[in-house]
Amino acid sequence: MAAVTQTATPSMWSDEELAEVRGRLQSEIDELNADILRHESEIASGDVTQGAGDDQADAGAKTYEREREIALTLNARDLVAQNERAIARIDAGTYGVCESCHKPIGKERLQAFPRATLCVKCKQKEERR
Repeated sequence: MAAVTQTATPSMWSDEELAEVRGRLQSEIDELNADILRHESEIASGDVTQGAGDDQADAGAKTYEREREIALTLNARDLVAQNERAIARIDAGTYGVCESCHKPIGKERLQAFPRATLCVKCKQKEERR
């Protein structure tokens, strides 16, 4: 009967739904970590600049590609951290609770963006600042 109560409230998540979200987040972490390793390897080995000459245009292209790889790596690391934080909230039983107002985050929002830590109202307030 408790499962009926949980699924009847849109802000509540069943154990199966949480397990599915957790699995999706962990899958994304695994993919991102593979991307990070690939980008770091390319940066370290210089593969992203292979074949470029020494003139100014080629030097600029080398710099651009290196900066792009670094930016992609930093972005992937940030997403890994966000996913790990979401998994920690699932484990702590606080997943789906706004970190600002402590009200439930809409289930639709979390289905679209499972790393969300703020409800729509609080996110809008944050973006206006």
